[in-house]
Amino acid sequence: MRLWQDLRAFLKIKGALVLVLTLLFYGIGTGILAPMNAIYLQDSVGLGKLEIASIYSISLFLNMVLTISVGIVSDRMKRKKTIPLVAAVLCMTGIIIYMGASSYVPALIGMCLAMAPSGMIMGQLFAMARSHFTKFAPDVVEISQIWLRATYSVGFFTGLLLGANLFLIATFQGVLWGNLAGYAALFALLLFYREITADSSAGKRAAGEPFSLVMLFAILLLSCADAIRGLYLPLVINVRFGNPELMSYIWSTQAVFELLFMTMAGYWAAKYGSKPIILLGSLFALGTYVTYTVSESLPVFFIVQPLYSFFVSVLYGVGMGYVQRMFIHRTGFGASLYVFISQTASLIGYFLPLLIKGITPQIFWIPALLIVLSIMLMVKVLYSERMKPGRTVEG
Repeated sequence: MRLWQDLRAFLKIKGALVLVLTLLFYGIGTGILAPMNAIYLQDSVGLGKLEIASIYSISLFLNMVLTISVGIVSDRMKRKKTIPLVAAVLCMTGIIIYMGASSYVPALIGMCLAMAPSGMIMGQLFAMARSHFTKFAPDVVEISQIWLRATYSVGFFTGLLLGANLFLIATFQGVLWGNLAGYAALFALLLFYREITADSSAGKRAAGEPFSLVMLFAILLLSCADAIRGLYLPLVINVRFGNPELMSYIWSTQAVFELLFMTMAGYWAAKYGSKPIILLGSLFALGTYVTYTVSESLPVFFIVQPLYSFFVSVLYGVGMGYVQRMFIHRTGFGASLYVFISQTASLIGYFLPLLIKGITPQIFWIPALLIVLSIMLMVKVLYSERMKPGRTVEG
């Protein structure tokens, strides 16, 4: 069976375990804080909806600038490891400042330092991984990237559970210390990782994707919808059910499905093409957002998580690989571009719900509309490709 053959090849790759552990612990560290961050700013620092959105947006804008700037220059660097190492130190410094924040300005400074450099981490980690696997196991590069992304997700959702329990044991300060520990583990593991530069001949054998501005915009819309959910669903859950830790448990249910769904979606994308699988995942997301707006049942919020888990698996697994393959010979830029798209989407997504007064489930009609627009664009692209003479199926 191809899955087991690929898995055995992946496990035999020299240095693969260090990459797996790096992404696992990075995911745990970020997951610990993610669902609590907006609530921390609201309850502990005492900020309002507009102030919270502005802090997220300013730090994300700086993150975007750093991400795309580093992505442009990183391919000229023989070794990329220094970039995430420096970024991890800056992030830890920002978290320490963030811990002591009691008003808007120190919270803004702390989050900017904690979040802005993080864009230099994710993209470069996957660029390093693509170069690593291209040299040692070129036949499993794409599925290896997906498994690494799934590893990050497993770490992220493990962090969600840890964050919920840290909140119960040590309040928000415990959550922030857990976030700091995640970056410290990332730094330590990178120190022991021996970076590999890709064999150029192996890179030339890799299959690329034709550049499509329309598809990049469609992915931007999907990411924008997910960003709205990421910031506002914890706030809606807190207002509706009154328990901040519930969001950690709701998100953590995705971990059960995400590794399976990312693997499954990766093989489907290789067989049927990336765009049809991204379209399928988008339909699942649309159903989830509609459920958020109309349901008042907490069990229903848990039940729809597998649907959304499939969408996230496709968006962050298949979607990431699809964008990277558009720039197959510029691994640093391709990986950073995908992160930049996600960041741009988040910047837009944080402000769109301000059009709706208060923290209400009606906010989720906005991401539902974005999903519909993205589906229309993808259908147009697929139809245009189908009508082209001599078309071929691409992964």
